[in-house]
Amino acid sequence: MLQNRRYIIQGLFILIGVVFLVKLFALQVTDDTYKFRAERNSRLRIVEFPFRGLIYDRNNELLVYNEPIYDLMVIPQDVFIEDTTRFCQLLNISHEAFEEKIWAAKKYHRAKPSPFLKKISHTEYAEIQDELYAYKGFYANPRTVRRYSSSILANEVGYIGEISQNQLDRDTTSYYRSGDHIGLTGLEQYYEPELRGERGAKYKLINVNGIQKGVYKNGALDTTSIAGRNLITTIDQELQKYAEWLMEGKRGSIVAIEPSTGEILAMVSSPSYDPNKLSGREFSNNYKLIAADTNKRLFNRAIMAKYPPGSIFKTVQALVGLDAGVIRADEQIVSKVERIGDHAALGSYDVTKGIEWSSNNYFHEVMRRVVNQGDDPNLFKDSRIGMDRWADAVRKFGFGSPLGIDIAGEEPGLVPDADYYDAIYPKHSWAYSTVQSLCIGQGELLVTPIQVANLAAIISNQGYYIKPHLVKGFEKDGAVEMIDFEKIYPGKGNEYYPAIIEGMARAAKRTASLAKIPGIEIAGKTGTAENGIKDETIDHSVFMAFAPKDNPKIAISVYVENAGWGGLASGITASLVMEKFIKGEIDHSGWFKREEYIRKSEYLKAVQKGNEEEQDN
Repeated sequence: MLQNRRYIIQGLFILIGVVFLVKLFALQVTDDTYKFRAERNSRLRIVEFPFRGLIYDRNNELLVYNEPIYDLMVIPQDVFIEDTTRFCQLLNISHEAFEEKIWAAKKYHRAKPSPFLKKISHTEYAEIQDELYAYKGFYANPRTVRRYSSSILANEVGYIGEISQNQLDRDTTSYYRSGDHIGLTGLEQYYEPELRGERGAKYKLINVNGIQKGVYKNGALDTTSIAGRNLITTIDQELQKYAEWLMEGKRGSIVAIEPSTGEILAMVSSPSYDPNKLSGREFSNNYKLIAADTNKRLFNRAIMAKYPPGSIFKTVQALVGLDAGVIRADEQIVSKVERIGDHAALGSYDVTKGIEWSSNNYFHEVMRRVVNQGDDPNLFKDSRIGMDRWADAVRKFGFGSPLGIDIAGEEPGLVPDADYYDAIYPKHSWAYSTVQSLCIGQGELLVTPIQVANLAAIISNQGYYIKPHLVKGFEKDGAVEMIDFEKIYPGKGNEYYPAIIEGMARAAKRTASLAKIPGIEIAGKTGTAENGIKDETIDHSVFMAFAPKDNPKIAISVYVENAGWGGLASGITASLVMEKFIKGEIDHSGWFKREEYIRKSEYLKAVQKGNEEEQDN
């Protein structure tokens, strides 16, 4: 009996010893709480976020800058608050919000710092900083937020936001940490590696109560943050403001390019939003409101909207026919029979006259010659061969694929080819007569506004273009690095461009007389993009142009949705933007007040009335 009791006592001692050993192992090896607490008795690591690169316009005017903000950090295990109500009042948060934030911080780690309240403005922080010292376990971590000098270029510049878990999982550089900010759209996203810089860290000596006592080890472990590189954009800020002002209250876009360089002078998508709304603590709430807006303010129409090009595409038909050698610039083609609906009279046309009068039947014959060249005696097979030849030639002029602009989301548009129609018509039972609407820029053909502006640049340059871009260089500490861009030649020659330019100059005088610029000759082409939306019968107004005609400084495309014929809404808007860039001001003389006409939007009254009636119902 005594021997059994001895074994029991020995077993208890062994069990107690094992329990202590397990607990000691947990404290020293598996649980790092005490490790972090011990380290914090001597030092506190504060991340030093780098200044994000600034964004300038082409004239060195500031577009995007940084504003200081603060994240209030918390170390849950160190928190001691005598009066929670007073603390909540200080931060202007509810008691429920306080409990949620503390719980989230504990869930992350009891001994590691994490954000308690993010994006406290500089003004707000100045009001509370003198009282924060009384609350143990809290400290402020400075960082910056983006601010915008004007409420323009929202979709082009883009915005930054907190990195998501999916983005962290895809980060192959291992640069980012949870809570970091990253460019999410526009230039902020495309040039993220250049803009973000490199983070640093500072170590502070603190006591057991968390009070900073000085620099840890004389700063031996500190690393300095490195600011990001500044972007030098191609945008003319004043021109952009003016163009957005003209488009207020309308749906559509403006893309203006400097033809000789491919630099985008202005890019407007309307309606848009104030980029300052997606910066700061109210980002989430504002984003939900903007995203839910039925006007699609986050949709960048300049690079994402796809429209039938309409009559402006007749210039491409001429270029394709000339390159293919099926027509000559001065060749007279006589239209005796109306093959396709036309507003121009039957008769004799060459390239210049065909563009001037926008003859549907002339360009019907031009495209037919490209497609049906007798490569195969079977009409259907011949059309199939020729259709691919035509599609390949059109794509060389920048259609059917993204041009490669330096922001994400650019749509390719659509250039249909033989495979496309094979999928629609079984057993290849289609011929040129099936697809003839393409000859006047209708049918299945789709283009984007930036592609049309680029076409204007090609014609103004008489045979080449440089990829449209929004950034032309980088700046850091006074050193500037410019980006090199190559010329792209889509066609075989340039000797026939004068005939096309002359046709556009005559067309601008005849069909867009109200869009003339005093003292400057423009070359332009009106268009009407068919509206494919059911119950919306008013088509879109399109205008493509460049000026001055003989020494082009600006090429432009303007789309105004539901505004009808292109010579009015889009043509007048284009003339104002071009004049503003070339002259620096608008000539207000003369009986017709272009600005007043565009701003009043008289041509949209019918659409607006229809929308109001729909809302009333």
